[in-house]
Amino acid sequence: MAKGSGKNNGGRGGQGEVVSTDDSSSPFFLNNGDHPGLNLISHPLTGNNYHTWHRAMIMALTAKNKIVFVDGTIPKPTPNDLLFSIWCRCNSMVSSWIINAVSRDIADSLLYIDSAFEVWRDLHDRFNQGNGPRVFQIKKQLSSLTQGSLDINAYFTQLKILWDELKEFQPVPVC
Repeated sequence: MAKGSGKNNGGRGGQGEVVSTDDSSSPFFLNNGDHPGLNLISHPLTGNNYHTWHRAMIMALTAKNKIVFVDGTIPKPTPNDLLFSIWCRCNSMVSSWIINAVSRDIADSLLYIDSAFEVWRDLHDRFNQGNGPRVFQIKKQLSSLTQGSLDINAYFTQLKILWDELKEFQPVPVC
């Protein structure tokens, strides 16, 4: 357990508030099965699959209660804060998970980034392009998709994947 200084901790562990690393609802909790080599998702980021990779990582990090390290909710505490070492440990774990979830070429460019938040932001800036060429490519794949020798379930799955990815690029209408 540690007492936070109340500064830079996203409302977790305020002045005199005790933060327990044994509480499974705490973002600072690490399960016995959590380790730096853990693969959270099955398909690594290769660049052109950013939107599906991003969605899978959001689900995995939310399930692990670690999304707060990539969305900036829990910024890095000051070195004299009692939460500093706990935050560093969890941040390193989350950074490792993200690096394990990308291709080797992309991972090499992330190794020297200090925080999971900065790694996440770097990937977002590089690959989250609402780009016309990708929308065109998806629409082209949709128009040329045929069932052929696929069974109906496999055909529908491919169709749904393309529709869902296309939906990610469509702006939400504002009333």
